[in-house]
Amino acid sequence: MTTYHPLLDLPPFPADRYSLLADRLKTLLATRNDVVFVQAEAILALEAAATSLGRPGLVVVSIVTSPYGGYFGDWLRRAGGEVHTVQAEPGRPIAVRAVDAALSTLPRVDLVAMVHAETSSGILNPLPEIAALVRSRGALLVVDAVASVGGHALDVDALGIDVCAIGAQKALAGPTALSALSISPRAWAAMRPQPAPSSLSLLDLKANWLDRGRGVLPGMPAAIEFWALEAALDRVEAEGLVNVVARHARAAEATRSGVRALGIEPWETDPSRASALATAVAVPAAVEANDLIARARGFGAVVNPGFGKTATPLIRLDHTGQRARRADVLANIMGLGAALRSYGIEADISVASDVVSEAYVTR
Repeated sequence: MTTYHPLLDLPPFPADRYSLLADRLKTLLATRNDVVFVQAEAILALEAAATSLGRPGLVVVSIVTSPYGGYFGDWLRRAGGEVHTVQAEPGRPIAVRAVDAALSTLPRVDLVAMVHAETSSGILNPLPEIAALVRSRGALLVVDAVASVGGHALDVDALGIDVCAIGAQKALAGPTALSALSISPRAWAAMRPQPAPSSLSLLDLKANWLDRGRGVLPGMPAAIEFWALEAALDRVEAEGLVNVVARHARAAEATRSGVRALGIEPWETDPSRASALATAVAVPAAVEANDLIARARGFGAVVNPGFGKTATPLIRLDHTGQRARRADVLANIMGLGAALRSYGIEADISVASDVVSEAYVTR
């Protein structure tokens, strides 16, 4: 007897729908640039961008606000680039003045790379201001928008982003093992062919997909990932991208208010410098982070450890994608409050719950 399983024996993704899917991503990103798919988690898309753009003598300013920004600079160094790192304070957004100073000290800058939003520490980098600085120097701008797409406003063409890497697994609530890049004509022109065919060569992808009419993708496309991305975009478009972004902003606002009502401050106190995807808080003194996480999860919160170096251990309350809703935010605040109280730390869960609910009252 054959048993039906919804995840097995899927039909192949139709060849004529890859280009339609790419065009839907163009609309999402507000760009006329080419969009190509990378059949892997977005870290490979970022490495492919660095490998394709990197060359000896390339002068790079690498903005580092988490390990991810550091990886990109390392890949460009591997390709022979001259990489100048602008390092933010641990767990904090980059200061525009620090980027301006770095750009001003260099006679030539070919490329600037940065991450938009960091779920690792719950911060948001000042992309519009940095993009304006990069344009004034005529450099290429590469942006890791894997976390921010769908959670923050992102207009690729208006900002002048030459390479924008995205994944669907964060605010878009889609699949993990499929990512995409928007690539400007300037970025294509700056790329160098690899010495042999490579999954890290975007020029190979251009020749084997874009230049052949955007039919069947090269290799063996994973149908389940493309069906899942299509379903995720269906849901985003049905809700409306503006509403998805607003829903994340409301979840962040409610979470920050609830955290304060519990008697603790968000890690980033300025909401304009905070990501709408996750809210980080410092672990109270004499409390071990992993134990606090385990207790909060036991009370129903979706909470994770911080990622990267900070002077104080962080935990992150997740309100990303489909979790950017009132019920999930409330569960996070109540779970964290119950965990704090289990240590004997005073935390008024009732007041915090009321504060979260008030944040969702229609204004």
